[in-house]
Parts: sequence; C-alpha cells; structure tokens
Amino acid sequence: MKNKKTNYEIFRERIKIILYGTNTILGRMFDLVLLGLILLSVLLIMLDTVEGISQKYHNQLLICEWIITVFFTIEYILRIISIQKPVRYVFSFYGVIDLLAVLPMYLSIFFPGASVLSVVRALRFFRLFKILHIPQISHQSAQLKDAIEASKEKILVFIYFVLISTVIIGTIMYLVEGKESGFTSIPMGIYWTIVTLTTVGYGDISPQSPLGQFIAAFVMILGYGIIAVPTGIVTAEFAKSSLKSSSVNTKKTCKKCQSQVHFDNAKYCYECGTRLPNS
Repeated sequence: MKNKKTNYEIFRERIKIILYGTNTILGRMFDLVLLGLILLSVLLIMLDTVEGISQKYHNQLLICEWIITVFFTIEYILRIISIQKPVRYVFSFYGVIDLLAVLPMYLSIFFPGASVLSVVRALRFFRLFKILHIPQISHQSAQLKDAIEASKEKILVFIYFVLISTVIIGTIMYLVEGKESGFTSIPMGIYWTIVTLTTVGYGDISPQSPLGQFIAAFVMILGYGIIAVPTGIVTAEFAKSSLKSSSVNTKKTCKKCQSQVHFDNAKYCYECGTRLPNS
C-alpha cells in the first residue's frame, strides 16, 4: 500500500497549486491579487515621497506598506516550502526579485530611508507574462534573451572602443579649449565627450574655438553611429535566433500544474520543474 499523505504534504500541494498553478481559478485569482498589491505598494512608496502627502498621511502609508510587506514575506516563504527544489527558486530571476521586494522595509528598521528601495517591487510585474499565458510573448521573450546573450561579446568590444575614444577625445578637448571654456581637467573633457556622444547635450560646457567646435561637430555625428551600432548587433542576432528557434508546442501538458505552454524541445515544465511527457 502507498503511504498516506500527511497533512503537511497535502498543505504543500494545495499551496503549490495556488502559487504556481496559473491555469487554475485559485491560481489566477491569487496572481491578480498579487499584481494589485504590487501596484498599490509602488503607488504608496511614490506618494510617501510627496512632501504634502507624506506630512499628513505618513503613518497611514507606513502601516499599509508594512501590511503589504508581511503579505509578500509570507508568500515568499510559502513559495520556498511548497516546491521540491526550493534552492532553484531562491536563486532564480523571480526568486531574487521576490526577495528584494521584502528586504528594503526590514532594512529600514536599521537604515532609515531604505524603504524607498521597495520600489523595486515594480519588477514583479514581469509575472504578468506568466499570468497572461500567451505563447507568442513567451516565445519572443526567449528569442530576445538568446539574442542579447549571443551579442554580448560584440557589445562589450564596442563599449571598450567607445571608452577609449572618449578618453582620447576628452583629452584633446582639454588641450584645445583649456580652462577658459570650462574644460578644467581631462575628466571634465571626458564628461563633455560622453554627454555629446550620447546626444544629451546639457550645454553646461561648450567649445568656443573654431577647432573645438569642429571636433564637437565630429563627435555629434559620431554619436548617432554609436547609438545605432548596438541596436544593429542585437537586431542581427535576433533575426538569427528567429530562424533557429523552435516553435511553441501547446500539446505538452504538465501533469502536476497543468501548464500547457512549452517549447518543442522542453524537457521540464517552466512553472514547477516537473519532467514533461514524451521528453
């Protein structure tokens, strides 16, 4: 005879269905409530930075924020104890974000003002993609991730080239313009170069000599190319990824959480980690 499940095991399974089962009614209801609380929490943090509102309702906002923090803390603990491999969740993208969502309020006990960092909870809105359960979105996000991963070395080489260029141009501008035009040091010249290359153009420092203005014009034109190159690199890799990537298969259904959206070559459920049938 099979061993009878304990009350704790039954509790874990029920919690798992609610927290990870986006295809169940309870799971979807919980996710929608969770998103509502995330939105409310971010709104409360923003309102608390408004001087007039903070002076009048600071205590009320703080109490609401602590209530939401306690809810997120309980949710985080339940997510850990409800799955078979909690370490995988703890160090996953969502696991780290969920932890960062609760830490700032506890840190504010020892470091006043740290609670404003709770705005990082906005990152938890990425869970919306899971809740919507749209295969096209999951497929496109995977392709974008692969494209960025494949192009990171090219982008790093490009950034290295840009950094060297800014040092050289900043030094030249320091020698050409001098302190009279605001280029009081080489770091100040590098600062001007970065501001000009990125087409921000604060205008706090500007070249006055004809040679300095000629160099500035060259840097401005160069700035458009610098913006376009990383975009082109990622776009090219994204196009390659689109050709190589597998199509989404909606026939593979997870036996545990009933999730149905998986890639053709998927071996494990992306929701709960259970091995998929025929894989």
